[in-house]
Amino acid sequence: MKQRTLWSAALVMGLALAAGCGSAAGPGSPSGNSGDKLVVWDWKSGDAKAAGYVEKAKADFAKKHPGVEVEFVAQPFDQYYTLLGAAIQSGKGPDVILFNGGGQIRDRADALAPLDTYVAEDRQRLAGWDAFTKDGKTYAAPVTLQGHPLYYNKALYEQAGLNPDAPAKTWDDFVKNCGVITEKTGAKCFALGNKEGIGIQFFLSALGSATLTPQEYDDWIAGKRNWASSDVKRIFELWKQANDAGLNNDGANSTAMFNDAFAVFQSGKAANVIGLMSDVGHWKDFAEFLGADEVGVMDAPLVNPAATPSLPYDGGIGYGVAKWAKDPKVAADLVRSLTSTDALSAFYADGGAIASDTTIDLSEGGPAVKTIVSEVKTGKPALHVALSSKTVDLMGRLSQQLLSGSITVDEVVQQLAASDKTG
Repeated sequence: MKQRTLWSAALVMGLALAAGCGSAAGPGSPSGNSGDKLVVWDWKSGDAKAAGYVEKAKADFAKKHPGVEVEFVAQPFDQYYTLLGAAIQSGKGPDVILFNGGGQIRDRADALAPLDTYVAEDRQRLAGWDAFTKDGKTYAAPVTLQGHPLYYNKALYEQAGLNPDAPAKTWDDFVKNCGVITEKTGAKCFALGNKEGIGIQFFLSALGSATLTPQEYDDWIAGKRNWASSDVKRIFELWKQANDAGLNNDGANSTAMFNDAFAVFQSGKAANVIGLMSDVGHWKDFAEFLGADEVGVMDAPLVNPAATPSLPYDGGIGYGVAKWAKDPKVAADLVRSLTSTDALSAFYADGGAIASDTTIDLSEGGPAVKTIVSEVKTGKPALHVALSSKTVDLMGRLSQQLLSGSITVDEVVQQLAASDKTG
């Protein structure tokens, strides 16, 4: 077993280094040298829906640096941060790196070059910067805005005799409606995938603003989290109670969020799903299966009368520059091309990404996207994004135990509090 573990670690390191080390021009080197090269790591560029986005970004960059080659290396997402960790440990790897906003980039900020001096002109045009900052410095430019709307299947609501244009406003009424839908149509209330421990992230952030008071919410985002609060505990109690009551699809802990849980919703086997608002598991994907007019977006049903439901969203994904890049300015120019209006417009049109560029017209996206965009102005950062990646990973494991009944809510919040305290 020990030999196998060592071999696996060596393989990961080898894959990380073999996948491509950057060789951008160093300071003072002519950018037109045909040997110049920038290597980009992400998990998006291999997706057919991102092809137009990548081509637009490369074309924009080529105008500024015609002699610099750009190579995109699409890594598998389930291994992405492991491979990246090996590259960071070696001090060699890609020049430009895609990150999720929040803990994933903040935990690795020491491996990145601050971009503030390079992206000053983009500050007003792009939104979502906070998810890519740490200690007042910016480490990536946002490509998308990512959030967690509560989607519902209007056709199922109508089949059950419910008004699809007037979803429940409170949690109790929401659960009652779910009972009616299951009785009339056989569909479950929630499509949930928690095989990777991701489902709890969506649940926490989607229902958080309907459960915490506005002050508790703001304190959480500011890092002053009270895990012993009855309102915080209530979120995890609802997580367990919903599953115990049969509201979720069967086998949630063995169902992958991407894309098995979304397939449950798209196939009409569940009436609701907490999805994403950008580029996968989102309004555009759902509309392809259900029809654009049948995809509804509702406010989180009120759990606590003192709460104020809002759309949870942040900067979704963004590109940063590795500190070992030979020419950070050239690499930063590629980041700027990857967040140019033309490139992001293509990402929205082809993949349905809610781009970070506030100048892009999203009005033709259909009813669901119009609702989402209308709620962005009053939205707040997602609760799980404020946590460290270590605490998020722990929360995922504990959430699985909660669903299986092998741990209590009190034990969960105690362990999360201890993890959050140590960062």
